[in-house]
Amino acid sequence: MKIDIHTHILPENWPDLKEKYGYGGFVKLDHYKPCCAKMMIDGKFFREIQDNCWDPKVRIKDCNHTNVDIQVLSTVPVMFSYWAKPEDTHDFSKYLNDHIASVINDYPGRFMGLGTVPMQSPDLAVKEMERCVKDLKLSGIEIGSHVNDWNLDNENLFPIYEAAEELGAAIFVHPWDMMGKEKMPKYWLPWLVGMPAETSLAICSMIFGGVFEKFKKLKVCFSHGGGSFPFTIGRIEHGFNVRPDLVAVDNNVNPRDYLGKFYLDSLVHDEMALKYLVDLIGDEKIVLGSDYPFPLGEHHPGNLIVTANSLSAESKERLLWKNAASFLGIENLKLENIKL
Repeated sequence: MKIDIHTHILPENWPDLKEKYGYGGFVKLDHYKPCCAKMMIDGKFFREIQDNCWDPKVRIKDCNHTNVDIQVLSTVPVMFSYWAKPEDTHDFSKYLNDHIASVINDYPGRFMGLGTVPMQSPDLAVKEMERCVKDLKLSGIEIGSHVNDWNLDNENLFPIYEAAEELGAAIFVHPWDMMGKEKMPKYWLPWLVGMPAETSLAICSMIFGGVFEKFKKLKVCFSHGGGSFPFTIGRIEHGFNVRPDLVAVDNNVNPRDYLGKFYLDSLVHDEMALKYLVDLIGDEKIVLGSDYPFPLGEHHPGNLIVTANSLSAESKERLLWKNAASFLGIENLKLENIKL
């Protein structure tokens, strides 16, 4: 069995947001040929996507081919729109979340969902998260690695964490709006270098800001195997020890103590890296995540786990679905409930 907690989906179409809200910056789809569309921002090309990004039937066909039982759906991070007016982001978030819920309802047993919320307005974010969990029956929310000028330790975000803890909502953290992208115009470096750095920024911010101390029951998963964080924990811990006056100003707990307190997805593309993650945080906090349907994802979700000689059969089961079930709050899931 496989549960893929890191997959992205879009509606096939949505309203012209520039026309609706009266200003630009939003993504628009250009279906310029069958089964393909260009994501455009103010007339500039962002990326091309195929119908597996919006057509559930295509997704299910791919899932059947790669033996994925459940995909957890979340929006594409460029759609977060934290930069926009909060009421407009709230309105569009509802549109995207309603779409995810409709896909789940149309294909019962094959999909679960994580909503998106207007993080720049914590009150509205809590309101929409509650709707996602209580009304739409989504498992939680996907959030960015930062919210405009706020890192994830910003106290303005604490009401969101508190509400998520109370709801039992999962939080999936995904990099976006990568730091230093102005200095990385070539070689796809914002994705290859910026994304791992963004994820480490998010983890360090939540650790040093005391988020995991204040919200001990909060369920958080970081994408892309935690980015560069796991592989620089020695440097991070050393910095904490030698310059506590700079590092430990808001939380005096050693960052290494938090290993195993949050989840990481398995998207590292390297068996040695996967083994290192398991050795570092254990086999109960790593979950299968593929980044379907994008090129940087694992094209055969879970294959790295399945073929890893370093993992026992029991560990593989945990990484492939049992840990995801715990993260999503569906520990009693049984295979016979899945409709293939």
